[in-house]
Amino acid sequence: MFDTMTITKAAGALCAALLVFLLGGWAAEGLYNVDQHHDEDHVSGYRVEIAEDSGEPAEAEPEVPFEEVFASADAGAGERLWRQCSSCHALNAGQNGVGPYLVGVVGRQIASADGFDYSDTLAGMSDQTWTPENISHFIENPRTWAPGTAMSYPGMSDIEDRANLIAYLETQQ
Repeated sequence: MFDTMTITKAAGALCAALLVFLLGGWAAEGLYNVDQHHDEDHVSGYRVEIAEDSGEPAEAEPEVPFEEVFASADAGAGERLWRQCSSCHALNAGQNGVGPYLVGVVGRQIASADGFDYSDTLAGMSDQTWTPENISHFIENPRTWAPGTAMSYPGMSDIEDRANLIAYLETQQ
């Protein structure tokens, strides 16, 4: 069954397989680890200088007032941002979805879209108006600005994006 020739062939095949793995590992090492230069003058990449930590907290950038950002808002950019709102809201008067219609929302009384059942929090704010500032605070974090709201949107943190979206909504009257 097993003679000397068969055992020799099996041992030769095993050695050949090990040699292939050894040479493959050596080739891969050469291809993927090219930064094996050990002289100080040759460095791959860029040197990044790191400032010493003084232990003092870094100064936060001063927050730009929303009014200034809104004054230079781009309604065209806001139209692209509208897509994420359009899954729950419509721009047709009287067409409520998961959320109320938003045509004419800028300057409208809060909780005043006909036919929409508002949460108690927003219904309690019906004496206020959806000013650009109020809309900005609301879409920045709906659950913080109006605790108990049914709006599940996590919020839009970028002030420029909020200003652009509100500028677009303002064109939809």
